[in-house]
Amino acid sequence: MTRPEPQATRTPYDDVVLVAPVTVPYVRYSIEGAHWWIGRALQALTREAGIAPGAIDGLCLASFTVGPDTAIGITQHFGLCVRWLDHVAMGGVSGIISLRRAARAVQARDADIVACVAADTNHPDSFRRTLSTFSRFAQDGVYPYGSGGANASFALIARHYMEKFGATREDFGKIAVSQRSNALRNPNALMKTPLSLDDYINARPISDPIHLYDCVMPCAGAEAFLVMRRETATQLGLAGARLLATIERHNAFSDDPIQVRGGWAKDIGELYAMAGIRPDDLDVVQTYDDYPVIVMMQFEDLGFCGKGEGPDFVRQHDFTIDGSFPQNTSGGQLSVGQAGAAGGHLGIVEAMRQVRGAAGPTQVAGARLSLASGFGMINYDRGLSSGAAILGGDNA
Repeated sequence: MTRPEPQATRTPYDDVVLVAPVTVPYVRYSIEGAHWWIGRALQALTREAGIAPGAIDGLCLASFTVGPDTAIGITQHFGLCVRWLDHVAMGGVSGIISLRRAARAVQARDADIVACVAADTNHPDSFRRTLSTFSRFAQDGVYPYGSGGANASFALIARHYMEKFGATREDFGKIAVSQRSNALRNPNALMKTPLSLDDYINARPISDPIHLYDCVMPCAGAEAFLVMRRETATQLGLAGARLLATIERHNAFSDDPIQVRGGWAKDIGELYAMAGIRPDDLDVVQTYDDYPVIVMMQFEDLGFCGKGEGPDFVRQHDFTIDGSFPQNTSGGQLSVGQAGAAGGHLGIVEAMRQVRGAAGPTQVAGARLSLASGFGMINYDRGLSSGAAILGGDNA
C-alpha cells in the first residue's frame, strides 16, 4: 500500500536498549497475591542481568490487583531505593507506556536502570470482581441489558466491523488458530492442546459474535524487562534490543460512531520514519490481542494493508512462526493467557527475544526487526489507548 512518508519530528531513542526479558510462568489460579508475582519478577530480572537489587534505580509498575498498594509501597516491600518511579494503570497499553517513559528517563539520566514490571494474580473469584468494577462507562452502556465486562463491548465492535468490512468468523478464527499453533511451541503457554477452525467456529457463544476462543483466559503471572542506556548494558556485559521508535495515542477518532480505527493510524507514519524502515521491513509482529478483531484492526492501522482490507490480508497470509507473516509468535494472550496488566508486556518481551535470537522454540529464523503494540482502556464502544514500539537487534 502507498502511504505518505513523514519526517520523524520526535527526539529519537538513540542508545536506549531493553535487556533481561523475563516471564514468570503463568498459572490459571494462584493463592499468592500480586506482590508475590511482582517479587518473583524482580528477582528474575536481577538474576537474568547479573545485578544486585540496589542497581535498579527506577521502577515502572503495572498491576490491576496490587491495590490498595501502588509502586511506592512496592519499593519498601522489596527494599528498593529508586530515584525515578511510576505506576502505569493503563491496561493493555501499559507496557508501551512504561517503555516510553523509562526510555526517556534513562536518556535524561534521571535513572540508569529502570525495571518495567507487570504482574497480577488471579483468584477463583477475581474475574467476577473485575467485571463488577470494570468501567463506569461500560456499566452504564451494557448493564441495563444484563451484561457486563469487556465481552459485550467487543461484541459490538466486532459486529460493526464485520458488517462494515465483510470480515467473517472464519477470518477471526484463522488468527486464533494460528496463534494456538504458535503457543504449542511455547513452554510458558497455558493452552496446550491444538485448536482447529471447527473448534473455534463451534465453541459456545459468549456475546454474539464473540465465542469462547475469541476471549483471553484470565490467569496469574508476570512479565518484566530492564531499560537502560547502551553504555550501561555494555558495562554489564548484557545483550540488548535497541529501541528504534515508539508512539502513543489516546482518544483517537472520537467522531467514529463505533470504533473501526485505533490511535496507531494517527502516528504510524512517524513510527516508521523514526525507525528508518517501512512496514515490509519487519520480520515479526506482536499485536495486542485481547480479541481477534483488534488484531485484524491493527493489521490495517499499523500499515500492513489499507482500512477495510484486513479480512483479505488475513486470508492471504500465514501467521504461524514459519509462515509468511509471523505474528504473535508466543501464542499471544489468546493462547498464552492474560495475566492482567502483564498482557500489555507479553508482546514486548517476546519481541525482545526475537530480535536477540533468544526466543528458543518460537524463534523466527533471521529475525532482526520486530514491532510490539498495546491497546486498552475500553469504554463501552471503543478502546481509548494505543501504542507501539519497534525493536531492533544488533544487526538491524
